[in-house]
Amino acid sequence: MSAAGTTEVAVRHILSDKVTGGLLKPRTRTITWSAAHYSVKRPPSGKHTVELTCTECSASLLAEVRDQATTRRLATVMLVAAAVCLVAFFAALGYAVHEGGKTLPEGQSLPVLFPISVVTVFVAFVAFVAAPTFYARGRNYNGVSMLEAPKPRRGHQIRPVRAGRSRVRTRR
Repeated sequence: MSAAGTTEVAVRHILSDKVTGGLLKPRTRTITWSAAHYSVKRPPSGKHTVELTCTECSASLLAEVRDQATTRRLATVMLVAAAVCLVAFFAALGYAVHEGGKTLPEGQSLPVLFPISVVTVFVAFVAFVAAPTFYARGRNYNGVSMLEAPKPRRGHQIRPVRAGRSRVRTRR
């Protein structure tokens, strides 16, 4: 568990990234990495930059750390956006089923309802994709992001650490 004013992150060094499978077999992606865990101190307000070191290749990575209030606010905004997308998905789906079950009045052709059905299907699809994305991002957001790395250091990731992990190094 992190102390107040800190967050735990893992610096991952990607060792391999393989995709197997193909046309007749299911595609499987296998990523292997080694990770170093750090406890990063949050600023009282705003954001500041910290330097983390990969234990595998000794590369120094720059990460931006946000304060606790902003982190909480952004995570909440993402979770609310997920809920709004979920409501929009079910509303668009219900409207599509409602309009699809109607019979056309005499003299009205199908192309009149076509633009409405295209918009409804588009909204349902976007909400179907966006809701789980916003939910996952909101749940995993910890306010630490890696700044753009030069080419030799691109095989790294910074991820939040779940509770109960050991081997934490402190960086201030």
